Amino acid sequence: MGSLTAEKPKRSNSKNPKLKQKPLGPKRAKTKLKSKKKKRDKNEAELIQNIQSSHENNEEAHPASAAKRPLCFFLDQFQSANGVQLSSLELESIKDTSIVELSQDATQDVLNLGKHMKAAFGSSWKEELCGKQLSEGKVNPGCPALLIVSSSALRSIELLRGFRSLTKDCHAVKLFSKHMKVEEQVSLLKNRVNIACGTPSRIKKLIDIEALGLSRLAVILLDIHPDVKGYSLFTLPQVRDEFWDLYKYYFHPLLLQGNLRICLYGPLQSVTELKGRKRGSS
Repeated sequence: MGSLTAEKPKRSNSKNPKLKQKPLGPKRAKTKLKSKKKKRDKNEAELIQNIQSSHENNEEAHPASAAKRPLCFFLDQFQSANGVQLSSLELESIKDTSIVELSQDATQDVLNLGKHMKAAFGSSWKEELCGKQLSEGKVNPGCPALLIVSSSALRSIELLRGFRSLTKDCHAVKLFSKHMKVEEQVSLLKNRVNIACGTPSRIKKLIDIEALGLSRLAVILLDIHPDVKGYSLFTLPQVRDEFWDLYKYYFHPLLLQGNLRICLYGPLQSVTELKGRKRGSS
């Protein structure tokens, strides 16, 4: 005689996809990386669309401009790092001309820095980058026309080698903490300064104490070349946070006012791409 006990049906996970077995190991990591990349690409596409729609009725807009991608990349980095969404009014204020378009004829290395910046300043490059006299109300002490932001003191020194031909009469000022005291830098900033280069934390400190002025600042060059470990100004954790803190309080308002241009010097490398490379090489 057969048993009256009904056999229990096997549980199905069809109603709860979360109970399905997740891929393990590298496959799971790749799946997660792909989803992050898709999300980043989607955000960048939406940002491009927002900028284009914001500039539709602006005669100065250039949809085919070579600065479009660097601008979208920079704004995407700003929004993701700070957890903010730029308003349509802010996007209208940020034009393609807010980004310095670098010549395609010269590589973005230290040797060509001077050449690129002379082109960025146009016919006024000699007065802005090589002048040595102060002019009350026009050229005040400690107010550079060009400010270079890098991820380390050593990188700052390396970058300044590219400006040797432009800094014979008016020396560039180093703005980093390694082997340099704040008092020493304050003293140097009491003279005319055309070009200054340093790290985010020290630059912010000198602005905070009003030793470094921004009244003459026309271009900030952001060195985003990766170091030997693959990190850059936008991806090195502590330095990245210090930079966005500096940018948010002092540079972003100037950008919105149209008084400042940004130059991205190096490959456009995101945090997601960096993680992908590290995972692939491990």
